[in-house]
Amino acid sequence: MAANRLYRSHNKVLGGVLAGIAEYFSVDVVLVRLLYVLLSLFSAGFPGLLVYVIFLVVTPEKPFDPYNSNPNL
Repeated sequence: MAANRLYRSHNKVLGGVLAGIAEYFSVDVVLVRLLYVLLSLFSAGFPGLLVYVIFLVVTPEKPFDPYNSNPNL
């Protein structure tokens, strides 16, 4: 059984972090992005940007699959 790993997605707006989280949990990427924006706006001091940058540095990018014609998957 293959382990499900967290990667930054190729389906990216900035760094692919939120799209990678959406792929990991099998939810819609728009929902994850919306929740991120809402949590960032309503939290004290906007720590969402710091968390995003940490995930951007720590999370590896999804490896390219040469057998898959769509690299966004």
